[in-house]
Amino acid sequence: MKTSDFHYDLPPELIAQAPLPERSASRLLVAPAGEPGFIDASIRDLPGFLRAGDLLVFNDTRVIPARLFGHKATGGRVEILIERLLGESDALAQVGASKTPKPGARIALDAGGEAEVLARDERGFTTLRFHVEGALPDWLQVAGQLPLPPYIERAPDAADAERYQTVFAREPGAVAAPTAGLHFDDALLAALAARGVQTGFVTLHVGAGTFQPVRVDDLDAHRMHSEWIDVGEALVAQVRATRAAGGRVVSVGTTVLRALESAWSEGEVRRFRGDTAIFIHPPATVRSVDALVTNFHLPESTLLMLVSAFAGIERIRAAYAHAVAARYRFFSYGDAMLLWNHACPA
Repeated sequence: MKTSDFHYDLPPELIAQAPLPERSASRLLVAPAGEPGFIDASIRDLPGFLRAGDLLVFNDTRVIPARLFGHKATGGRVEILIERLLGESDALAQVGASKTPKPGARIALDAGGEAEVLARDERGFTTLRFHVEGALPDWLQVAGQLPLPPYIERAPDAADAERYQTVFAREPGAVAAPTAGLHFDDALLAALAARGVQTGFVTLHVGAGTFQPVRVDDLDAHRMHSEWIDVGEALVAQVRATRAAGGRVVSVGTTVLRALESAWSEGEVRRFRGDTAIFIHPPATVRSVDALVTNFHLPESTLLMLVSAFAGIERIRAAYAHAVAARYRFFSYGDAMLLWNHACPA
């Protein structure tokens, strides 16, 4: 397939620039399994579309303050977006400058200290060694800036420090939020529990690569970025018990789906801890998940390709056309969808 097969026209004013006052106030576009139409609902209605014994799986990663600014010895401005922490002093990062610093160069950081350029790889990522006060992960909590997505055209404010994290975020390491989880607050989680819906967690540290465009039109030539995941024994046991009892596994976000599909082996989800560079796109079949709660994704993005593989290309095209016409809010701070796996409809 071609990247251009996943284009759609989006009015810029539908890109959400800030969160709603309440997490669970977002709209929910439901695409019922086996039916042609759509249901316009609220995220608060989600429990009514699930049933007792279903398992809702969340990503418990926590976004770190991964954006930094500085200047080269020549005085040129530099923006650093950390992709992944590599220990107490090193990090893999995207470095933005008029001319990319070469290995051996040092970047003076606005927040104090320096970043030394160690290497640059063929994907455009730079390995940096930070000479700062204390361990890098701790220093970032004070010196770093929350890395809002590039389509949010404003600087982060105090509200983003809370709202660009899920209420269950606990494992630091992401540089972008698992945005489908942003809709869930304590009241919605309580309503799901009262319905008899179980909850479980995986960890996938979302990288900045999630925002990188697909630069080739032939999808077979695209090289997917890698992200670190942990699908633990407790979650594996929950999935097996859910399946055995006839329940459904519902992924909250594409990051969870990527994690579970990466952990799929020999007909079931198994323990997996490490990197994944899985690229899910049509005509691939998703085997690990029955339903998906997800936000709306950028045109021609790998995430739009993923949901198209999951729910079917024509179904997604129709859903996005409906969402644009109905003035849904798009992307990270936008509204959500509930989709069913077209390969095994509920």
